[in-house]
Amino acid sequence: MHNDANWIVAGIAAAVTLPLAAFAGVPLIFAIGMAVVVFAGLVVVFAPKKLFEDERFARIDRKVRAEARDLLAGALPEAQKLGTAADRIADPIVRQKVNELARVAHEIFARLEDDPQKAGEVRRFMSFYLPRAAEVAEGYAAIETKKVADPKRLAEIGAVIDRLKDGFTHYADGLTEAELGSLDSDLSEIERSLEKDIGR
Repeated sequence: MHNDANWIVAGIAAAVTLPLAAFAGVPLIFAIGMAVVVFAGLVVVFAPKKLFEDERFARIDRKVRAEARDLLAGALPEAQKLGTAADRIADPIVRQKVNELARVAHEIFARLEDDPQKAGEVRRFMSFYLPRAAEVAEGYAAIETKKVADPKRLAEIGAVIDRLKDGFTHYADGLTEAELGSLDSDLSEIERSLEKDIGR
């Protein structure tokens, strides 16, 4: 269960227990006690488990698990930004590419969730490439919605999105950071130009 679902379930169960106990003739004081016990018990039983706390991860160092949790916590919102940016992009081809970036990101998330020891392999992807990709996609969407969108600028950003798509796919296949070539410098250049274009 996620967020406060355990509290909701426990509250409903306790609310049902009280009138049922009273209807069964249980004294009010005992009925209230039963409802409290039911509530407390279900809160504990349905409490969401912390990621990587299952028994199958027990052999993995706590620091490694903590790093994987932190990486996922920071990366998930960036993947959501990609999806949101894709919804704002009018060009169907570019929109599909951005959606593909988000899909591959979630595929990498799933691999990390299955094996937190891969944190070191995907750290730079999660903390650098994914946030940069979200910024580039948002920048494309922002420029596209201008009254007079510059086709040349859109083409330049679209080319970087292509590079990102290839990089994401290769990262998912186990590509090392060194093999990403000039993508870092391309991203830095595009980010600087986006600051001028849309006032970031």
